[in-house]
Amino acid sequence: MSVGVSTSASLPPASDTSMVTSTFSLVDYVVFILLLVLSLAIGLYHACRGWGRHTVSQLLMADRKMGCFPVALSLLATFQSAVAILGVPSEIYRFGTQYWFLGCCYFLGLLIPAHIFIPVFYRLHLTSAYEYLELRFNKAVRVCGTVTFIFQMVIYMGVVLYAPSLALNAVTGFDLWLSMLTLGIVCTVYTALGGLKAVIWTDVFQTLVMFLGQLAVIIVGSVKVGGLGRVWDVASQHGLISGFELDPDPFVRHTFWTLAFGGVFMMLSLYGVNQAQVQRYLSSRTEKAAVLSCYAVFPCQQVALCMGCLIGLVMFAYYQEYPMSTQQSQAAPDQFALYFVIDLLKGQPGLPGLFVACLFSGSLSTISSAFNSLATVTMEDLIRPWFPRFSEVHATMLSRILAFGYGLLCLGMAYISSQMGPVLQAAISIFGMVGGPLLGLFCLGMFFPCANPPGAIVGLLAGLIMAFWIGIGSIVTSMGSSTAPSPLNGSSFSLPSNLTAVTMTTLMPSITLSKPTGLQRLYSLSYLWYSAHNSTTVIVVGLTVSLLTGGMRGRTLNPRTIYPVLPRLRALLPLSCQKRLHCKSYGQELSVDTATFPEKMSNGMLGGSSDKEAMVGSEEASACQGSSATFVLQETSL
Repeated sequence: MSVGVSTSASLPPASDTSMVTSTFSLVDYVVFILLLVLSLAIGLYHACRGWGRHTVSQLLMADRKMGCFPVALSLLATFQSAVAILGVPSEIYRFGTQYWFLGCCYFLGLLIPAHIFIPVFYRLHLTSAYEYLELRFNKAVRVCGTVTFIFQMVIYMGVVLYAPSLALNAVTGFDLWLSMLTLGIVCTVYTALGGLKAVIWTDVFQTLVMFLGQLAVIIVGSVKVGGLGRVWDVASQHGLISGFELDPDPFVRHTFWTLAFGGVFMMLSLYGVNQAQVQRYLSSRTEKAAVLSCYAVFPCQQVALCMGCLIGLVMFAYYQEYPMSTQQSQAAPDQFALYFVIDLLKGQPGLPGLFVACLFSGSLSTISSAFNSLATVTMEDLIRPWFPRFSEVHATMLSRILAFGYGLLCLGMAYISSQMGPVLQAAISIFGMVGGPLLGLFCLGMFFPCANPPGAIVGLLAGLIMAFWIGIGSIVTSMGSSTAPSPLNGSSFSLPSNLTAVTMTTLMPSITLSKPTGLQRLYSLSYLWYSAHNSTTVIVVGLTVSLLTGGMRGRTLNPRTIYPVLPRLRALLPLSCQKRLHCKSYGQELSVDTATFPEKMSNGMLGGSSDKEAMVGSEEASACQGSSATFVLQETSL
């Protein structure tokens, strides 16, 4: 999940391997190659199985027959990238265990999607999350959401391929472009040919490899320093074990409130409305299986977070007994974990290869999810609505071509990332900047029935402007400041690691004696509040514009696209209180004749959209619709 990791101008260039000694043995190469071969084999197995009989639904949605266990592990792997595996230990090593409290936000961050977003999306029988936006608003809002997501992912997937390869090259001497090409080609082949089912099952395998690689480091490291008890004692003696920091200031980088509650919005942007995750929920065979898979991610996320934090503590204890070399002490923080692992596991044949396989598993799972989700939204949101008469064979072939195309684009973006230098920081943080506004757009539609299409579009634009203003402003401000080691509450910005939010903490934030004021104060907002701030901007601006433009008057509103907040809250009250509150129940609202509303069809179009005028003209439909609108407005005013 979200981690502290650093990228800066001090990162060694790709070609500088003069001080690097590769510790890879033949066994290590065998372990690493085995990962790639097995990942490719799983993809080709699902591609060859039923070849020629595949449909678009099978390719993009795994025929909606997946169980909760593989979906849960795939949900975890999607946002557990190599950047996260390297970043969490570095964060703990540098700043202490305060970051561990991020686990508190996982509960609400997964409970809300399980009981609000999943039921709404699943019952609408969607393929792309952005189809919801057309059902709730109109086609223009759907296209805006889709284009925003594509922009976010295209920028992101090149960086997530390049950054781990660069760190690996600097530490182990692995050829940079060979590792990038290997990752890109293997991932593209099994994603394009095998579809979502291949991606999910390779995610399961790669998640197990990630856990094994991290577990090996914890076991070997703790044994070398005298056990986990000794690790904890050393960390306590040096003040690395953090208590509850209850400062409510949102401008402090990490506090309990920032991690536990600001992190909830970050989790919602990842696990609630991100297409890569929504697609996995919708591939489940039943709604109950989708909800259970969301529940199952919770313990998996806690285990992943604990393992990353323990590696950081073991690394700290290890370097108290075995001081760093000059090269290690001058490395960028995101390379600390790699140097530590290579130093720790040298002379243990197979274990360095297992950890490198662990890193590449993180990259493969993240990139394959990006390819698949991009191919899905492009096909369902941008192509099929405009070319509804595509045959199933041609649509399936085009879906595979799109996945291949995005694979090539990923390699191109990785090359561009290698040429960007300091601008790479801005490119990395774009992923985190866009997640919040998209969350706000979905919340605006789902929780506020008076919101209309103009409000949604203007709100999204306002959220994106606010996100880029604060995000870029924070980076520019930190770059223009005097270089110094990063303080505990130093400036940071968000890199959703993994389709996630990963925090990129620059090595060059300013340490000013005086407290920042004005815009600089705004730019120092903790990265974990970015999603909350930006999504709130979308909702406030969207509601204001909607009310100024007449709300939903004269427009049709599908009640199945609205989540009834107040009736659900009312149901939690004692029966005596419920009777005093005169409000229609959710069951009454569901009695509306939903057959009169546009329905999503197999070609990506909304059925019945051409009949809207006739539908509004129908007296019976008008009466039903009026009843629903009345309930909705009552709920909003209450």
